[in-house]
Amino acid sequence: MSRVPRTPLGLVRAEPEPPYTFTFDGRTLTALPGQSLAAALWSAGILSWRTTRGTGAPRGVFCGIGVCHDCLATVNGRPNQRACLVAVHPGDTVTTQEGTGHDTDR
Repeated sequence: MSRVPRTPLGLVRAEPEPPYTFTFDGRTLTALPGQSLAAALWSAGILSWRTTRGTGAPRGVFCGIGVCHDCLATVNGRPNQRACLVAVHPGDTVTTQEGTGHDTDR
């Protein structure tokens, strides 16, 4: 009897499409098709991709279901994208969002 690897992909016997690249703050990272931006950043060991408006405190995923807005990122020049809900696509350019993501914060 063959043993199924004890990983999420192994347990469901998933065979995802090949990974692709995107950039985060100029750094090239990889993602799997359909993966959320938050999951791709977590997979790369990145836990924070936004700073708060008042104190500049780091933020990342808090609720993971799009309710809290802690995971906001700037994707392809568009601020306030919820990383836990947005799927990352090949060639996306993601940057750390500072404050509300608009020039008036600076």
